Amino acid sequence: MRIIAALAVLGVVLAGCGEEAGSGSGAPSAPEPTSPATGATPSQPLTNTPTPGETSTAVTPGKRTGTVIKAANSQFGMMLFDGTGQAIYLFNKEQTTKPQCYGACAKAWPPVLTKGTPIAAAGTRPSLLGTAKRTDGGTTQVTYGGHPLYFYAHEAKNEVKCHNIRGFGGLWLVVTPQGRAAAP
Repeated sequence: MRIIAALAVLGVVLAGCGEEAGSGSGAPSAPEPTSPATGATPSQPLTNTPTPGETSTAVTPGKRTGTVIKAANSQFGMMLFDGTGQAIYLFNKEQTTKPQCYGACAKAWPPVLTKGTPIAAAGTRPSLLGTAKRTDGGTTQVTYGGHPLYFYAHEAKNEVKCHNIRGFGGLWLVVTPQGRAAAP
């Protein structure tokens, strides 16, 4: 019975995060980690979640049109979210601001795009915020601390399910306000 239960849990974990079936790289190789501080699994909702659409009071509405990047607490400590509460990740395979996630990778891990200058909001450092041009249509991707930023396609707002997950040749990790990957 325990084996069947373990396989069922593993199937749920693998279906919840990682690459799409048929993407060529297989399922994630690591099970869903838990937070030592809270014991929560990443698929559990955040207990101190960002408010969707929240912006810093320093931002004057209507004057800036870029994507809002803010920090909020999660089961992995303070990390980056967009202005609507979508969790943000970096891909440790990328060692520069030049994005390397395209095709099936970008379908599973959509880039954080902006149409204007990105906005550093609550808890973020404006000096770490930047952009990089993508080669798949001329879009502009947000960077932070020298890392191109990504979402996970199958996460709801205020969810963090995919920290420390291997896929597409590297690890996907949440980003701290200091511009580094959170500890695995």
